[in-house]
Amino acid sequence: MTTQTTTSETPETPETPSAHATAPSGLIGLPAPLGRALATGGGALAIVSTFLSWTWTADFPGDLTVYGYPGGLQVLVLIGGILTTLFGLASYGVKGLGWLAPGSADAALKLAALGTFATAWYTVIAISDELGGLVNLEPGGFVVAVATLAALLGALALPFERPEPDLADPDDRGWELLRHNSRQKWNIFKAAFVAKAPAPARALPAYAEILVIVAAMAVGLWVFSYGVSTPYDELFIGFLITAGFGFAALSKAGLVARVSAITAKYRTVTMIGAFVAAVAFPFTQSNDQYATIGVYILIFATVALGLNIVVGLAGLLDLGYVAFLGVGAYTAALVSGSPSSPLHVNWPFWASALLGAVVAMIFGVIIGAPTLRLRGDYLAIVTLGFGEIFRITVLNMDGTSGPDVTNGSNGISSIPNLNIAGFDFGQEHQILGTTIGRFANYLLLMLIITLIVVVVFRRSSDSRIGRAWIAIREDETAALAMGINGFRVKLIAFALGACLAGLSGSVQGHVTYTVTPEQYQFAYAVPPNSAFLLAAVVLGGMGTIAGPLVGASLLYLIPAKLQFLGDYQLFAFGVTLILLMRFRPEGLIPNRRRQLEFHEDAEAPAVLTKAGA
Repeated sequence: MTTQTTTSETPETPETPSAHATAPSGLIGLPAPLGRALATGGGALAIVSTFLSWTWTADFPGDLTVYGYPGGLQVLVLIGGILTTLFGLASYGVKGLGWLAPGSADAALKLAALGTFATAWYTVIAISDELGGLVNLEPGGFVVAVATLAALLGALALPFERPEPDLADPDDRGWELLRHNSRQKWNIFKAAFVAKAPAPARALPAYAEILVIVAAMAVGLWVFSYGVSTPYDELFIGFLITAGFGFAALSKAGLVARVSAITAKYRTVTMIGAFVAAVAFPFTQSNDQYATIGVYILIFATVALGLNIVVGLAGLLDLGYVAFLGVGAYTAALVSGSPSSPLHVNWPFWASALLGAVVAMIFGVIIGAPTLRLRGDYLAIVTLGFGEIFRITVLNMDGTSGPDVTNGSNGISSIPNLNIAGFDFGQEHQILGTTIGRFANYLLLMLIITLIVVVVFRRSSDSRIGRAWIAIREDETAALAMGINGFRVKLIAFALGACLAGLSGSVQGHVTYTVTPEQYQFAYAVPPNSAFLLAAVVLGGMGTIAGPLVGASLLYLIPAKLQFLGDYQLFAFGVTLILLMRFRPEGLIPNRRRQLEFHEDAEAPAVLTKAGA
C-alpha cells in the first residue's frame, strides 16, 4: 500500500514559498483581470453619469439638473472618469496608449479612481446635506456613486510589487505569516500606490517636444484659471481633490517626469512659454476680480523666488526675509508722491523701483555682515530678530517716539497709481478687444518683474557663484577646505535675495495703496509673510525656479478660497501641509539632487541636473 504525502502536510519554508505566497495580488480578494475590468468600466460609467441629472433642483450650486451637459462638479468627475478609463485601457496594454503610462499604469489607475470616487461622493454628500437628504438625488447621482465605488474597488484589486523581506531577520517566513499584522496592512496600502520607475523615453522630434511644452503650458493655464475663478466653495473643494489626485496619478504614470525632462532640455523655450501663458491669464477672465488674486500671487511668488536663493541655493535659514520686502515697499512709497510721505517727492517708477532694490540690498549687507558667521538655528534666530526690529522701528518712526518718517501705525497711505509712458495703471484699457482692469494692469507689470527675477535666479544658479552656494549648502566645512570664501559667498546670496525682495516690494506698495508695519510680521494673517514665504519654498521645491512659483500660488490661493471654513481654516490648511510634506518631502517640483536625498532607492543619473532645472 502506497502512502501519499500531501503538500498541505509539509510546512512551507522561506526557501520554498508557495506560489500563492509569492503571486502578486491587490488589497482585496478579487482577481486582477476582474478588478481591471471593473475599474475601467466604472470610469466609463462615471463619464456617462455626468451627462445625467444629479439633483432635481437648481438650489445646489452649479445647476446639476441638466441632461446632456455636465456642469459644476460634474465637469470634475468627468475629468476624473476620463483619466480612470484611459489608465485602465493603458493597463490592458491597448495599442497607442503606451505613451500615457510610461511608468506604472496600475498605480496611476488606483490614484485616478480614488480621486474620482472622492470628488463624486463629496458631491453626493454635499447635495444630501444642503438639500435635506438622499431623496434630492436624481438617477445620475446614484449612478455616479455606484460607478465610482466600483472603479475604486476594481483598482484596489490590481496587483502591486510587495516590499522585499528584511534580510536581517532570519525568522522572516514571508508575507503570508504577517498578513494579519496591522502594520503590514498599512505597508500594503502604501505599496499599492507606489509606481515603478518610468521607462526610458522614446526620442521625439524637436518640434514634437516643443509641442509637448506648449500643451503642458496650455493645460497649466487652464487649471490655474479654473481654480482661481471657481465661483463657489463646493466647486473649489472638488477642484482641489481632482487636481491633487490627478497630478499624483500623472506622476505615478511617469508623464510628469517625462515632461520635466523635456522642459529641462528646452529651458529657454519653457521660460518663454510660461511667460506667454501667464500674460494670457488676464484675457481669460471676464472681470478684474480674479486678476486681483493673480497679482498678489505673483508678488508672493516673486519674493519666494528671491528667498529661494538664500534658502534653496545657499542653505541659509532666514526667518525675517519679509522685512526686505517691507524695506522696498516703504522706500518706493516715500518717493511715490503720496500726500502722507514726509519727503514730498514724486519719482518715476523705474527710479523708485531701483531705489527700493538698492536700499533693500544695502540692508541685506548691513544685517548679513555681522550675522552670517552664524549657522543653523542661531542664524534663524538672528534673522527672526531682524524682522521684528524692522517692524518695530517703522512703527515708532511716527514723529512722537522717533523721527517722522513712516507715520507709525498709520503707514504711508494714498499711494498713487503708476503712470508709465502715459499708461495709467489705475484705469481700464482695451487690449485685443478685452477690457483690462487695474489689477490686470499690475499683473502684467509684475510678470515683467517676475521674468527679471527668474533670469537673475537662473543665471546666478548656473554661474560659478551659484555652484559655490550649492557647495556651501551641501557641506560648508568641505567647501571652505576647497578654497571657497564662505562668508563672502553667503553675503552675496543674502544681498541678492534682499535686492529681489525690495524690487517686488516697490510694486506691492502701489498695488495695495497703503504700506503699514503689520503687513511685515513673521506670521501675518495674509501672505506674504516670513512663515508663508519659507513654506512656499519648501513646499514647492528648494533650489528650483518653478517650485517656489507653484508653492506660493498654492499657499496664497488655498487660504483665499477657504474663507468659508472660518476658525477651521488654519486647521485644514495645516493638515494639508502635513500630508504634502509626509508624502512628498522633497517638494512638488524638486531638483534631482534633493529628490535623491529623500528617495535613496531612486536611480541616480549619470550627470545631475543644474540647480535651476
